[in-house]
Amino acid sequence: MEYQYIQAQIEEGIGRIVLNRPEKRNAFNDRLVAELKSALRSFFEDSSCRIIVFSGQGPAFSAGADLSYLQSLQNNSLEENLADSRALMELYQLMYDSPKVLIAQVEGPALAGGCGLATLCDFCFAVPSATFGYTEVRIGFIPALVSVFLVRKIGESRARELLLSGDILEAREALRYGLISFVVAADEIASTVDSFARNIAARCAPGSLAATRKLLAEVQDLTLHEALERAALRNAEIRSSVECRQGINLFLNKEPIVWWPS
Repeated sequence: MEYQYIQAQIEEGIGRIVLNRPEKRNAFNDRLVAELKSALRSFFEDSSCRIIVFSGQGPAFSAGADLSYLQSLQNNSLEENLADSRALMELYQLMYDSPKVLIAQVEGPALAGGCGLATLCDFCFAVPSATFGYTEVRIGFIPALVSVFLVRKIGESRARELLLSGDILEAREALRYGLISFVVAADEIASTVDSFARNIAARCAPGSLAATRKLLAEVQDLTLHEALERAALRNAEIRSSVECRQGINLFLNKEPIVWWPS
């Protein structure tokens, strides 16, 4: 797919996806969502890509859904709107099931669906002036899809507080809520994210990262006994992997364990 609204490339093992619709504050429409899904699938299949970083071109990370686009859908049938909604659902599901670690680099407002994009990442770095919020209820809309993942990320009580108030949080308050991971000075965020991504790629085995992300997703809806059984199974399975054997041998031989570059 040719990209109109994003930039996507792999640079020395780091997959970079830049939302590139600055004149619309990187707002989502059907084309942008399709491009994000295409880029992710491409990166998932490329073994040279170890980590994926999302950022936004211009002053905003993403303002969420393009309201003029949503307005154009108001005369659609329920079935047509459901198909459009499922396209965003598929994007979030792709991110949640990603075999690669996902990082958001937020240097401006991340609101509504844009905040959802950051929510689905494993780590979120933000500059102090960045803002976060699920503002859908302010315009009579609903933060439907992201609510499923937000409850899993920060718990039901705090998710209710954010989703039902439509409040906008400054970066340090978002950090207190557990919504983001780090607040970094604007002149340091790019280098900090790059260093963090490279350290994970070098120190952590890609197969182990993928297996751990998969396990975290699998156990969410299981009973305690079922979750422990699933964890025991994944523990047993990974022991026969090439990475596990290699890592243990290197550790026992007191040799450095470096997974990237490889």
